[in-house]
This record gives sequence, structure tokens and C-alpha cells, in this order.
Amino acid sequence: DLLRYLRTSYLHVSYERVLSGPGLHSIYQFLRDTKKNEPTWFAEKLPTGDPTALIAEAGLTGKPDICKEALQMFVSIYGAEAGNMALKTLAMGGVYLGGGIAPKIISALREDTFMKAFLAKGRYKRLLAKIPVRVILNPHTALLGAASVAAGMVG
Repeated sequence: DLLRYLRTSYLHVSYERVLSGPGLHSIYQFLRDTKKNEPTWFAEKLPTGDPTALIAEAGLTGKPDICKEALQMFVSIYGAEAGNMALKTLAMGGVYLGGGIAPKIISALREDTFMKAFLAKGRYKRLLAKIPVRVILNPHTALLGAASVAAGMVG
């Protein structure tokens, strides 16, 4: 249903589109439009700030329910795609979740929703269970990697 909903706005819907800040907002809008369970007080609050941050923060506290549901759906999709990528690359050394969102929702990622979706790959579940999953907390990791590559190029 989410895919069908997003295709009314986008010609192509990728995991990258869904697993982003705007993607969390899109999931929220999907739930709002299909379940009609958006509280008035939260609808009035959304335009006053960054919708993604407001939805994530509210989702972590569990109020309103629509935000918790949106965040849980986001985390489930995140886990499913992380599991897909782990299988495609046989990432036996681990899967490292980076970017701006993962550190902010780490408590939601630690709940069972993420790992259930990560492991839900049928006969590959036992293989995936051996792969560690970590969240990158250092905001400068990408710069450190680029600096390391650059240093290797010059000397």
C-alpha cells in the first residue's frame, strides 16, 4: 500500500527515497491519508519545524500513535533493506548504519522491529544472524574515510 501511495507522487520509488528524512515524512503522510488518525494538535505543530525531526522525536516517545507507527514502519523497511544489502554483499564483517537518521533513532533501532526485518530472509536467516549490525555514531566518519583515501593518493 505504501508503494502504491508513493507512486502517485513519484515515477520511481527506491529504498533510498523511503529511507531518508523526507521518506519518514512520506510514511507519516501515507498513514495520515489512509488511516485518518492525525491528531489536530500535531497537524498544527508540523509546519512550525522540521517535519522529519518532529515525527522522529514523537515516534520515539510514542505520542501521537501515528508517529510511532510511522517510525516503526521506517525501521522495519530499514531493517529489510539492510538485510537485503548484507545478503547481496555477504557482509560477514558487519553492517554499519550511517547517515544522519540512524544515530537519532538508535533506541528504535535497538527494538526488535529492525532485526526481525533484517533476519526475515527465509533460509538465509541463520546466515544473517551471524552478521553484526552497528550504528555509526561519529558524525565525521565520511570525512575520515575521504581523508584516508586522499592520504593514500598523495603518498
